[in-house]
Amino acid sequence: MERIRVPRTGLGRPRCRLDQVIVDKAYSSRGFHAYLRKRGIACTIPEKADQQQHRHNRGRRGGRPPVFDRQIYRRRNIVERCFNHLKGFRAIAIRYEKTATSYEAAVSLASILLWARSL
Repeated sequence: MERIRVPRTGLGRPRCRLDQVIVDKAYSSRGFHAYLRKRGIACTIPEKADQQQHRHNRGRRGGRPPVFDRQIYRRRNIVERCFNHLKGFRAIAIRYEKTATSYEAAVSLASILLWARSL
């Protein structure tokens, strides 16, 4: 998360803080929530079933459930489908390119090919 850079359209250095994070249940730990809260980043993370059960078992001491917006979480599906389409290219799925620049070029080329197919 520290290495993320959001480019600006105008002058100035890239932003380092995201507006919102939409992730899956694997990132539903208290530590991750606390980290995002400390940095002032809004998050949409579904709660795991066992975490819900533990919270309910604790009763009033379990606290309130974390905020979760289904409409926002559904937008994550678009990104996941894009990843699945990109992994249809063998060189990207297996990562034949060893350097980051050549791998980024391969992903860009595959993205252009996917875009051209959709026209």
